[in-house]
Amino acid sequence: MSVTMVNRLGIARAIATLAPLQTRNYATHATGHGRQRRLNTPPDFSKSSLLHQTPQTFSNTPGLPRGGASSRLNLCQAINSALRTALSESNEVLCFGEDVAFGGVFRCTLDLQSQFGDARVFNTPITEQGIVGAAIGMAAEGAKPVVEIQFADYVFPAFDQIVNEACKFRYREGHTGANLGGMVIRMPSGGVGHGALYHTQSPESLFSHIPGVKVVIPRSPSQAKGLLLASILKAKDPVIFMEPKILYRAAVEEVPDELYTLPLDKAEIVKQGADLTIVSYGRPLYTCMQAIAAAEKELGGRTIELIDLRTIYPWDRETVLESVSRTGRAMVVHESMVNYGVGSEVAATIQEQAFLILKAPIKRLGGWTTHTGLAWEKFIFPDVARIYDGIKELMAF
Repeated sequence: MSVTMVNRLGIARAIATLAPLQTRNYATHATGHGRQRRLNTPPDFSKSSLLHQTPQTFSNTPGLPRGGASSRLNLCQAINSALRTALSESNEVLCFGEDVAFGGVFRCTLDLQSQFGDARVFNTPITEQGIVGAAIGMAAEGAKPVVEIQFADYVFPAFDQIVNEACKFRYREGHTGANLGGMVIRMPSGGVGHGALYHTQSPESLFSHIPGVKVVIPRSPSQAKGLLLASILKAKDPVIFMEPKILYRAAVEEVPDELYTLPLDKAEIVKQGADLTIVSYGRPLYTCMQAIAAAEKELGGRTIELIDLRTIYPWDRETVLESVSRTGRAMVVHESMVNYGVGSEVAATIQEQAFLILKAPIKRLGGWTTHTGLAWEKFIFPDVARIYDGIKELMAF
């Protein structure tokens, strides 16, 4: 038998071995051909343990006030509540951007101008570079400007202002103590099911490369309110605040009415486990929870820990490393492209500081390295089946 024939036989056997993985009925995205979806189903936000369905669960989340009044809000309304609270708390707070006076594209700033006036809440021309540049100047003079970029995809004209001016300001001022604390750049980010090329991007890793700025992504309404208020009222560096737009209307929970802040330097363990650590943030946390629930039914008592980074940069290494030191296995899941992504940084840190503890290679799951075509969005981001397969792979290693 020739070498060519042997090679072809080897390839055929390899393909035959992989065939079962390519016909996973549980991984289907849509019904049809007599099959029903088993794993890739939409999350039931009304039952998700990541959301506070009643105020009684506030005690499960460090930092949330307990015993006071609360309101049932979606993510958009929680952002509005945080901005309203900040504007009431300090006359130095300003809100501006394209269409902000009318409520913005997603209505997160609705009715703020009518309450606080057009000197503090106002529209701007369509110029992201100008919006951020104006915010830098205002913050340098002591104001707390909260500006909105209509979509994260549109932030790139302001990249020079953010990287070369905002991020360097505090370092450049040195012992004077001057900073841009209170400057927040809000932007809807991530997939929404039909965003295509210019309305699906998650550029958090680009900003996370630059010292002098914080990058925050909330997972829920109560988190969004506390993290946004901390960004405006407590941070000494500018904050990139990225809001998963698919959660604006989908994620609804009880949110404390009073002013409260959540730490910008602390990850949160949202589900405890003993055998695998999954690190994620934003919308994919709900997908991770679905995959975990399905996998744990088959793991014979083994459990999975889930960590919400919350602040992507600077991220909470201590919490992640402590978890991995107990579980011995790690996976990082995010919606943005996997190449040079947040998962790369988290995986490298775990490898450097916990290598001898690991029982399996670290796994990264992210969006495929491609632009998001309109018809293919649901196939690009990590779905429940991909995370489920990753869990089974790491547990079997």
